[in-house]
Amino acid sequence: MLFDTHVHLNADQFEDDIDEVISRAMENDVEWMTVVGFDTGTIHKAMELAEKHDFIYAAVGWHPVDAIDMTEKDLNWIEELAKHPKVVAIGEMGLDYHWDKSPKDVQQDVFRKQIQLAKRVQLPIVIHNRDATQDVVDILREENASEVGGIMHCYSGSLEIAQQCVDMNFMISLGGPVTFKNAKKPKEVAEGIDLNHLLIETDAPFLAPHPYRGKRNEPAYVKLVAEKIAEIKGISYEEVGNQTTQNAKKIFKL
Repeated sequence: MLFDTHVHLNADQFEDDIDEVISRAMENDVEWMTVVGFDTGTIHKAMELAEKHDFIYAAVGWHPVDAIDMTEKDLNWIEELAKHPKVVAIGEMGLDYHWDKSPKDVQQDVFRKQIQLAKRVQLPIVIHNRDATQDVVDILREENASEVGGIMHCYSGSLEIAQQCVDMNFMISLGGPVTFKNAKKPKEVAEGIDLNHLLIETDAPFLAPHPYRGKRNEPAYVKLVAEKIAEIKGISYEEVGNQTTQNAKKIFKL
């Protein structure tokens, strides 16, 4: 019933017990997952997992923190991988002004190139945004990203900006932070954005929901995200699970 739309099962943190992690996810209503690759190593692992499991799909792209390392060869490789039947999105991509490894102009250039790539292959895009909201929104508009749409991954911005993103053909994906006691914005977004435009995710192994905050996250915990959204909206857990899964299948064209 549940679709964890953004998980890093390709992370080193799952190296020793990935089969158990997948089993726990299935025991907690998770029927589909998208594993996100964001550099050479994680893309390879995402593809391996997608090819091994019927219920796992892959998103392939280049993370903004590492934008300075991306080559034309990498970009061509991602475009080639986009033809694979288990690749459902390009990303994660975007802007991250928190870390200073990659200069802003380099990040923006790599971001634009990946949006253009996604439009060529007609796949949705997965957006990473940290401390760069206005630039992200501006670039999405300037590059006409609404043509393919996509996902605002682990959205933490305002309800107003979320609505602008919805108007540009983007789904708003909520993760563990919506369960945090003092997370005002994600709760406002969960309440204010129509369920038809919401997705759920874990971003595991990061951002574990309450009561596991600070520990390793895993896809089984996406159930806690769905339950919290149901509580906020005053609807059933089943309705949240079913609708967010329908939304995921729509955006990923499954």
